[in-house]
Amino acid sequence: MGILGWIVMGGLAGWVASMIMKKDGSFGIVGYIIIGIIGAIIGGFIMELIGGNMDVMKFNVQSFLVATGGAIVLLAVIKFFKKGKSS
Repeated sequence: MGILGWIVMGGLAGWVASMIMKKDGSFGIVGYIIIGIIGAIIGGFIMELIGGNMDVMKFNVQSFLVATGGAIVLLAVIKFFKKGKSS
């Protein structure tokens, strides 16, 4: 997947993850792309740890689910630290 694929996949995964985590509209398009790309890295790492043997470097449903799952993990960690900081 080229850079354009990473941007598109990252934007979609970040947007879907933010909707699931009820943060829709609070990051902007660049934020969604960054969250999605970092989420893809986190999701790929998690899949490698649990023994998932799939090619996540292609633009397909599996890659999208891994990236979205990683983005959800990222948003949950951010939410956890923001919650602890405000207390």
